[in-house]
Amino acid sequence: MAILVKQQGALLIVMLNLFLVFTGIGLVIPIMPSFMNELGVSGSLMGLMIAVFSLVQFLFSPLAGRLSDTMGRKRMIVAGMLVFAVSEGLFGIAHSPTLMFASRALGGLSAAMIMPAVMAYAADITTDEERAAGMGYVNASITTGFIIGPGIGGYLAEFGIRMPFYAAGVGGVVAAVVTLLFLKESLPAKGAGAPQAETAEPHSGLLIQMRHSYRAPYFLSLVIVFVMSFGLANFETIYSLFVDHKFGFGPKDIAFVITFGSIAGAVVQLTIFGRLLNRFGEKPIIAACLFASGVFVLLMLFVHQFWTIFAVTFAVFLAIDILRPTIGTQMSKLAKDQQGYVAGLNSAFTSLGNIVGPIVAGVLFDVEINAPYTLAAVVLLICFAVSMRGAGAEGEGGGASIRND
Repeated sequence: MAILVKQQGALLIVMLNLFLVFTGIGLVIPIMPSFMNELGVSGSLMGLMIAVFSLVQFLFSPLAGRLSDTMGRKRMIVAGMLVFAVSEGLFGIAHSPTLMFASRALGGLSAAMIMPAVMAYAADITTDEERAAGMGYVNASITTGFIIGPGIGGYLAEFGIRMPFYAAGVGGVVAAVVTLLFLKESLPAKGAGAPQAETAEPHSGLLIQMRHSYRAPYFLSLVIVFVMSFGLANFETIYSLFVDHKFGFGPKDIAFVITFGSIAGAVVQLTIFGRLLNRFGEKPIIAACLFASGVFVLLMLFVHQFWTIFAVTFAVFLAIDILRPTIGTQMSKLAKDQQGYVAGLNSAFTSLGNIVGPIVAGVLFDVEINAPYTLAAVVLLICFAVSMRGAGAEGEGGGASIRND
């Protein structure tokens, strides 16, 4: 079921774009303690700064998903990468919280434009049999960028605390040019007689879309997307502050742990993820990853040595790296001819988790250093229980009705 070489080339280009965007999200994490000292801000304010990125992404993702269905995937990706480049450059020159918030808002807009278009692009160029492998490739770039971003930020910060953002801005421009020149549009042209029924629901507003999503066959997947994003954002937002305050880690220590802790997950996604999914199916893998991530987040409260901290971090990221594309694959199979719309909802629920997670984590960190991870572990384990109940209900007869929707 190998993806065709021509398709792999297109996937590599869109993967580059997503990698850069989600690297930009994580760049700030290892240098958060330095920014807190420089600007004299609290953990709560830093959590809000990270959350504003996802708030804007949340508000614009459904609209961007619809636009990718009408204007084309390529245009949205190129425009989004240019906005991303501007946002990173602005953060590099920012010396006040106001400019930092503005930069992160622009970054959220860029992610909203790019992520649904790329997910839909991957669905456009793959068959049902290739879908798991294609989503594995795409999500490898998302999770690797999101997780490895702090590592890159930590290393580049050795040349200056603002150097990571200048580098990301240049990378965004380069990616936009490469996409413009070499990526072919994947969205088939629609005739004037295209059915209207399939686009009626996607043209509703954000709140209406989310309100009606509970009736969709992929609603449980959207709930898991939210919880997963909440848990990971909670875990990663506070990670640098947690290990800095509790263990005295510096930017390079944080960079090392997060960078190498993410490698295994990316390797799994790029190599054996498709085979795992075809062998075991989406639901067992989702349940196992939720359980593992919850347990290992909780273990962060009890480890003290460098290598045990490394091992626990490694396990958390590996579970999330497998979980994210599994959910994406499940939803893409149910989306049928609304790939952009469903990808937009996926992005919106991801953003919602990324909004709530950092805010809650920042507030709890100011109250008690261990509180954010305690909450994240509890939420992930509750979602594991919900996923098991959902799988059981479907096994008793709900699955047939879902597949016939």
